[in-house]
Amino acid sequence: MPWWANPRVGLVVVIAVLVLGFSSARPAFLDVELTLVPLQRDIAVFAVVGLAQLAALSLGHMNLAVGRMAALAAFSAGLCYDRFGAPLVVGLVVALVVGALVGALAGGIITATGVNSFVVTLALDFGLLGVVALLYDRFAGGVAFSVRPPGLDALRSDTFSDYCAGSVCGPPVPLLVPFALVALLAVGLFFGRTRQGREILMTGSSPRAARASGIPVGRRIVTAHALSGLLAGLAGFMLATANGAFSASIGESFLLPSFLAPVLGGTLLAGGAVSAFGTVLGATLTSVIQKGLNLLQFEADALQIFIGVVLVVALSLDRIRQVLAERRGVRP
Repeated sequence: MPWWANPRVGLVVVIAVLVLGFSSARPAFLDVELTLVPLQRDIAVFAVVGLAQLAALSLGHMNLAVGRMAALAAFSAGLCYDRFGAPLVVGLVVALVVGALVGALAGGIITATGVNSFVVTLALDFGLLGVVALLYDRFAGGVAFSVRPPGLDALRSDTFSDYCAGSVCGPPVPLLVPFALVALLAVGLFFGRTRQGREILMTGSSPRAARASGIPVGRRIVTAHALSGLLAGLAGFMLATANGAFSASIGESFLLPSFLAPVLGGTLLAGGAVSAFGTVLGATLTSVIQKGLNLLQFEADALQIFIGVVLVVALSLDRIRQVLAERRGVRP
């Protein structure tokens, strides 16, 4: 693949152009405390959401319940803090386990019934919507958990620049960003270096060929959806931490970004090919657009229209690069 046909290169160029344009129109776009630190938090959360969808897309499946999985996982963490006084890390582990179990349930239903993932996860989304609302009504009075474990406020608001060793201080990077970096590294290594990851991609390319090759297709489907749920749980925990509240609204805005980030980054909707790094770039692009337009004081409706136009242009440019590469005899 020539460098100019690589979708990741196109995303980097588009992001650079947008940053230049927004900073020229509003110099406050480059303000560290006002814009860059919150922007990094948004990118971290939506990158993990995109990775959660990527795990399902690797099979050619969809996870329409990614937002509700995140909400249930965040509820589980909040319940641990509120009722049991659990440490911060315990709530995180519980959120990951709950997300993975719900994802595995979705994968198991798909495997056992043969029903399309779209239908299964859509039904699961509606079911979890009611479950989460009932659980918050029962255990949190219908609002949010009020108890915050030690360390949550620091994880929410601090950056590495707040911690110094002598005269040397860290960069202005939020403490939530390493969560996304660990998820990026883990997903990249899983699909690129492990047997299970490669078998999931082979299943996504051709389930029939995968079965003929001796791959346990059913188990790989469950594994991929469990990974999707685990990452959704992590995203729910991160968003709850960033908001400072474990509430039923966690994950409501996850569905569209969960698809935009991996698809813009080069992950195929048909399955069989993923890009973890491209997903982070896709999340960065959408977050930069939203932050920049907010600074330009776009109205909500106009903001949605502009975001749609920019994303369509980005996808069109990517398709043009692919066509040019094919004409030169290179398979993009």
